[in-house]
Amino acid sequence: MHSAPRALCPHIEWAVGGAIDRAVNFSWAEQPALKGAQRTEFYWEGAQGAGAAIASSLRGWEHLRFEVTEDATPRSDGGRWMHTPDLGIFFAQTDTVGNMVIPEDRIRAAMELAGSNALELHRELRLALGQAWDDELEAFRHASADNAVVWLHAVNS
Repeated sequence: MHSAPRALCPHIEWAVGGAIDRAVNFSWAEQPALKGAQRTEFYWEGAQGAGAAIASSLRGWEHLRFEVTEDATPRSDGGRWMHTPDLGIFFAQTDTVGNMVIPEDRIRAAMELAGSNALELHRELRLALGQAWDDELEAFRHASADNAVVWLHAVNS
């Protein structure tokens, strides 16, 4: 969780706990990039699809900035969800080393939309990679050298 109003922190714990079917207690810290906001990180293990459940339980909350990652396994793809108040939620499939995977159909659509315009192709590919979400979240990830990078993260076996 990159940033959340202090008043929402217990509700976030409840929502995430419900998504992974166990109680959780986060260790919250001040978010230096946004006065009055809190941040935390939480490493979790769960069944395939738990990342989507976590992201779904948090999406739509106006003031949250968060990321959820679910690692790929030998039997399943991984995923990464990013959310900001201004942009809403973004999802991308990830491979076994955490790289975002852009599906063939999305690349073909970007090429079709861009035609021979290289700048438009660049814009479409940045959209497919969630660059706007990365750009907005970057300041919150590294807001202080004293704070850890904040990720909601899964390690599936």
